[in-house]
Amino acid sequence: MLDAFQAGAGTPIHMNVNEVIANLANERLGGRRGRYTPIHPNDHVNLAQSSNDVTPTAIRLMALELLSALRDELGELERALAQLARRERAVVKVGRTHLQDAVPITYGQVFAGWAEAIRAAGAALMATEAELSAVGLGGTAVGTGLTAHPRFRVLVVRELSRLTGLRLRPAPSTVTAAWSLRPLLACSGALRGLAVDLGKICFDLRLLASGPRAGLGELSLPEVEPGSSIMPGKVNPSVAEAVQMACFQVSGNDHAIALAAAAGELELNVMTPLCATNLAESFELLTRGTRLLRTRCIAGLRVDRARVGELLARSHVEATALAPYLGYDVAAEVVKEAQARSAAIRDVVLEHGLMAPRALARILAPRASTGPRATDRALRRRVQASPALRDFRNRFLG
Repeated sequence: MLDAFQAGAGTPIHMNVNEVIANLANERLGGRRGRYTPIHPNDHVNLAQSSNDVTPTAIRLMALELLSALRDELGELERALAQLARRERAVVKVGRTHLQDAVPITYGQVFAGWAEAIRAAGAALMATEAELSAVGLGGTAVGTGLTAHPRFRVLVVRELSRLTGLRLRPAPSTVTAAWSLRPLLACSGALRGLAVDLGKICFDLRLLASGPRAGLGELSLPEVEPGSSIMPGKVNPSVAEAVQMACFQVSGNDHAIALAAAAGELELNVMTPLCATNLAESFELLTRGTRLLRTRCIAGLRVDRARVGELLARSHVEATALAPYLGYDVAAEVVKEAQARSAAIRDVVLEHGLMAPRALARILAPRASTGPRATDRALRRRVQASPALRDFRNRFLG
């Protein structure tokens, strides 16, 4: 068993594989294990090859195989979130920016946004497939192809495509392929991008499910384990926490790969073993984490509609919809008064006679505030010309 962190360029594991193949071949040909005759690991198995072109090729094949499994999991998570968005499309909640009440948004819009983030991250990951499919096999030591037959490069890539079912092609420059790990870094960067958005979704799940009595408590997450060794009945967002930690690890792996990719000297980058183990771990963490989040959290997630409605009713997020009619400064004063009196925005507006009840109800309708809407110019002219608005300005704005 060889350690992942080994002599540079993956020579130990490459030669280990060559020796295993040579031993197996010799046994089948009637020879003895450990006596490399008639098949020699260097002279025959490694013919026209080098650790410097085999190892980067092997890493690319690994990434292409693991990419397919992660793509499938991302598709399943996207569909689960889209289904959740359809189910909760009519539930209006308090939208928050800077962790403060902002404007209304529906949970349908929130979950649809999460689904789109997963889709986009998957698309960015799949965009790296083309570069990963360009392999430098046949370049041998420094990409010049020394000791390889002139036709070896084309023939071996063709045979490798047949064996793997992948659409591989020779790298445009085998010299570049010997020292540049940028395609692997691009793949790792896409994994990090996915981890960033996935981790953010997990944090939002934890925040929205906080409490449940003394926090936001808008979401109810499935109970997967006892939440405390000392506090009876406490339930923690364990799945979201685990996936978020996995996402942090992926970001760390990407940073290490970036350092390794920058550490190539002259005609070779010897840091390929580090890239291989970190890239493999990142794929595994995200594939398992995505599946875990979907099956043990998203699948059983429930929106507490009563709690969502309660927080929405207590907030003043509808004030932004008033600004086009009352003006920013007047709307701000209305909010200040409502907050000082613990009153509803609509009550303050009606008490000062700033708008008619029916018009106000239409403007402040929660669903109407969750998307683009043209200002009613006729209503705005009436409100702006009203004595009540003029008196309000004089009293509160001088």
